[in-house]
Amino acid sequence: MIDPSLAYHRDIAASAVSLPMQARARPLTNPPISSLDQERWKRVKERLRAEVGEDIFSSWFARMELEGAGGDTVRFSVPTKFLKSWIQSHYAERVLACWQAEDTIICKIDLSVRSAVIRQVAPAGLSEPACAQRPASELPDLRSPAPALAAHDALGGSPLDPRLNFDTFVIGRSNTLAHAAARQVATGHRGDPVMFNPLYIHAGVGLGKTHLLQAITWTGNALSDRKVLYLTAERFIYIFVSALRSHNALALKDSLRGIDVLVIDDLQFLQGKQTHAEFSHTLNSLIDAGRQVVIAADHPPTEIETLDERVRSRLAGGLVVEMGSLGEELRHEILNARVSAARQHHPDFDVPPTVLSYIAKSATHNGRDLEGALNRLLACSKLTGQPITMELAEREMRDLIRPGDQKRVKIEDIQRIVARHYNVSRGDLLSARRTANVVRPRQVAMYLAKTMTLRSLPEIGRRFGGRDHTTVLHAVRKIEHLVGSDQTLAEEVESLKRQLQQD
Repeated sequence: MIDPSLAYHRDIAASAVSLPMQARARPLTNPPISSLDQERWKRVKERLRAEVGEDIFSSWFARMELEGAGGDTVRFSVPTKFLKSWIQSHYAERVLACWQAEDTIICKIDLSVRSAVIRQVAPAGLSEPACAQRPASELPDLRSPAPALAAHDALGGSPLDPRLNFDTFVIGRSNTLAHAAARQVATGHRGDPVMFNPLYIHAGVGLGKTHLLQAITWTGNALSDRKVLYLTAERFIYIFVSALRSHNALALKDSLRGIDVLVIDDLQFLQGKQTHAEFSHTLNSLIDAGRQVVIAADHPPTEIETLDERVRSRLAGGLVVEMGSLGEELRHEILNARVSAARQHHPDFDVPPTVLSYIAKSATHNGRDLEGALNRLLACSKLTGQPITMELAEREMRDLIRPGDQKRVKIEDIQRIVARHYNVSRGDLLSARRTANVVRPRQVAMYLAKTMTLRSLPEIGRRFGGRDHTTVLHAVRKIEHLVGSDQTLAEEVESLKRQLQQD
């Protein structure tokens, strides 16, 4: 069986694709996109979000942009070849169907990779959720690559943003532990005992994971005698597949295992059986040799279903740290820091305190919403000359204010709260006991796990004592039927849902 990662990287190398979704170079200029097509694209995105779920949508479609529509074709672009290939392979028909629901004339989708030359660049200091401008302390000037980064560059490490260092990271209650652990790793030296290995940082989108990982790389290469390599999961796949093609896999393995600190970002995107096997070998080799591994992902290792069980166990055995959502006070600090950073390039940029407070209260989803709000205000101020007022902020932020997102519920939380509600133990729910006082709570817990999480039936079964997915399906259907006919049970289920959202 061909490794999926090899398959889609082979597709990337192909010169042409004769499928409904065709790929070709993006022209330097495109005609303006009509307001009708913009509205269609907004509705198509909502359809996609509803069909695939928020996590998958954020992973694969958040950076997909509409380029225009003409004749029977609608054109999109994405920032990387990897995204283009993955969407072509897995979601082409779904995207086309969603667009055809808006415009039946369309029968082809054209997907291209955006050119880096025409990429819009944000003002310095305004590109990372936890970014602030502070006076330089012990860190060297990182605006140009230091000689110590030679090993990172020679091994084809992923690009680094010099603004993402420890001096520009705003610390709050939600990220204090992650920051402290990252700092400790970055300032260590070769031969020092490793305090925790691997260091695994997980958080939602836009909460500063990448900022911390790149800060480790910059500082580790600049201040210590260790070789620090930063790779996104996409880049890890690419160099591994390239090495297989060129028959240099052994040399790549030796190079990776000679690294003192290996930093992997966005682990949830690691795909392919062979790639997972090589990652597992590299991880074990580095840890066993006393080398440091740092990993970031959007979920803890126990919730990433694609991970090999041995890798999941090894990752969970290190220090697993969650970076929580940004509190209002931290959001306000980030906004103040970004305004200060923007003033270095635009001295007359002024945002009244009341407007900053409004943004901090309203843009609650993640740090990138804060970035978007300030960039819009800066654009209005510079391009139209309008003073920044509350009215302007309310108008420009209208589409950034989202309904309050529901809390991400974990299966462990469901088991704990259901067990407490029905006066049984969590062990009872996971056991093979078939008594009535255990079977009903177990079925309710399985039902809640299916309806309130993104976990699959097999994964839920594994988390409930290794049960088969058919057992979970039976429980879900049973409770669905009873909720429609048993008012008491329906009220109990709703009460449990509220507790899970508020707990």
